[in-house]
Amino acid sequence: MFKEISVNELKAKKDAKEPFVLVDVRENHEKAFSDMGGILIPLSKFESEYAKLEEFKNQEIILYCRSGARSAQAAMFLLSKGFTNVRNLVGGINKWAVEIDNSLSTY
Repeated sequence: MFKEISVNELKAKKDAKEPFVLVDVRENHEKAFSDMGGILIPLSKFESEYAKLEEFKNQEIILYCRSGARSAQAAMFLLSKGFTNVRNLVGGINKWAVEIDNSLSTY
């Protein structure tokens, strides 16, 4: 099972400049609406494009989407492909926008 990470834990990692790979599994149009960075691999294309993450296989990978549901699916998929340090952002970008960076839009 993948691990979860809270928005506060993610902020602390960012503030401490800890190494991790942030992956956005939302669709292209969602990224245009509200963006907190990371590599964009939409869940709809994840199975065919996850190889973009192979070079990061031994690093911590944090996945996010709008609310945490799609990124949880992506996390399970990565685990099935041998990735071991995979975390899902609880509440997704919406929770990040409410609790950490209210300059971002929720939707």
